[in-house]
Amino acid sequence: MFSHAALNATLNATSAILLACGYVAIRSGKRALHKKLMLSAFTVSTVFLVSYLVYHYRVGHVAFQGHGWIRPVYFALLLSHTVLAIVIVPLILITLRRAWLERFDKHRLIARWTLPLWFYVCVTGVIVYFMLYQLYSY
Repeated sequence: MFSHAALNATLNATSAILLACGYVAIRSGKRALHKKLMLSAFTVSTVFLVSYLVYHYRVGHVAFQGHGWIRPVYFALLLSHTVLAIVIVPLILITLRRAWLERFDKHRLIARWTLPLWFYVCVTGVIVYFMLYQLYSY
């Protein structure tokens, strides 16, 4: 059975793939494709955020079951993921706004920070899911 948490991980992974493809598109000079991919990544990330909030509203806190050396690794990853997930929201909105207003010089400046941080948050979200729900599921 496909769980709500698995859905959230899938949405994060999909966002990461769309971001990577969007990067390749812009580096290849394919602006229209880049725009479609980045707006798709934003849409999927927005759906993820809503789904994540609904899930945790219904389920509450999910405790990590790992012990030993993996525990501090998990919490360090979770901390960096959580802090950057908070930071990335306004960065994404500013980056998209600058592109929408066709202020591409300013868009590029912030996108150089936004893209890798957004990608990191998506990928670490998937890793956190696997550590929390797959690695130590009983």
